[in-house]
Amino acid sequence: MKASTLSVILMAAALAACGNKAPAESAASAPAAAPAAAPAAAPAAAPAAAAPAAADLAKGEAVYSANCLSCHGAGVLGAPKFADAAAWQPRIAKGMETLYGSALNGFKMMPPRGGNAVLKDDEMKAAVDYMVSKAH
Repeated sequence: MKASTLSVILMAAALAACGNKAPAESAASAPAAAPAAAPAAAPAAAPAAAAPAAADLAKGEAVYSANCLSCHGAGVLGAPKFADAAAWQPRIAKGMETLYGSALNGFKMMPPRGGNAVLKDDEMKAAVDYMVSKAH
């Protein structure tokens, strides 16, 4: 009986640590000048997602550090560890829209928006982009 009580307490503590933090403010959150438009990609490149801009990655890093690190840094409750290519590759293979959906709506033990309901869609997507960029 004590082991099950301890498990519930540890699970609740882990989930509480995953969110409920205000999004980090950063100079990167200000709109950046758009880079010069590149020529249209060939149709064969369509399935691959475009690489996020440096400003978006900086915003993603700030959101990750404030909201995602506590679970993804240590792999709490099965969360894929940050920069662990082997853990991330099967998830990345499902596509970015699937990853965004999991981050926004929750997946398995991860609550929607990592437990921080005030995070905006673009902040969540930037955090996902940042984590994916480090998993290659």
